[in-house]
Amino acid sequence: MPDQKKKFRFLFIHAFTLPETSKYLHRSVTGSKEVRLPNYDNVKHLLEDVDWELHPGPTTPYGDWAVENREEFCMVAAGRLPIVRQACESGKYNAIVLLGGGEPGFQESREIARPYGIPVTSCAFSQMHFASMLGNKFSVIDLAESHNMYYYNLVVQHRFTGRCASIRNINFPFSRPGHADVPSSREERQKALSGERSEMVEVAVKEAIAAIEEDGAEVITFGCSATFWIQPFLQKRLHEIGWEIPVLEGYSCAIALAKAMVTLGVDASGLAFPSDRPKKWRRKKLF
Repeated sequence: MPDQKKKFRFLFIHAFTLPETSKYLHRSVTGSKEVRLPNYDNVKHLLEDVDWELHPGPTTPYGDWAVENREEFCMVAAGRLPIVRQACESGKYNAIVLLGGGEPGFQESREIARPYGIPVTSCAFSQMHFASMLGNKFSVIDLAESHNMYYYNLVVQHRFTGRCASIRNINFPFSRPGHADVPSSREERQKALSGERSEMVEVAVKEAIAAIEEDGAEVITFGCSATFWIQPFLQKRLHEIGWEIPVLEGYSCAIALAKAMVTLGVDASGLAFPSDRPKKWRRKKLF
């Protein structure tokens, strides 16, 4: 049970979970919540004043590999919504943080949570808003072509086309049937943590520099959550080169935004997410 005395009582919900038997596992699905929250060491300082729980998210209905394209995102989004509703009805949480860079079900979750006065944050949405406060334009480092174009739609949906300089593809897609021999993000992370050369980090550095020099990026963000672990490595490398540029990742931004909303006592607007039969309604919606 969350500690009702703590100011922040958050539920983290993964975008999806894979069976333990899957040969395409890219994160831990067993163990403590700290083990199951990827990159916990990078965000634990933000959780010191948070009583939090972690939900594994819906089991992927299409197969035992990670979500990457529009069809798969749509299917896991539908599975995440009942989890959000149950969390809201429980009364245990004052914010919900949706994990996963592609934020499946985010807008629908905000609609579900608004009558309960519970803010919902997500990784792409949070990164874009923080990035826009830190520089004129930001670029996104992402891992696969299909995911790039899904994320492109998120930039449009969140109305950041004027602030997003580019999406840069480092081409490290997830393993999946027919493509099981691609380099593993998990293996690349282990190499980087052990001090070995990681090609994933090297390509990210190369694309981040190109985003700065060629695209006009003044802030670097990430797309898929499988790239978030690169953040401290990329930040260090860019600073060593001499680029004084912020590098953001989604988990930290989503947690920070959730804290800000709880502190301010605000949630999504009832005009943006109206109830079924609002007392007041608008005859016209302008663009």
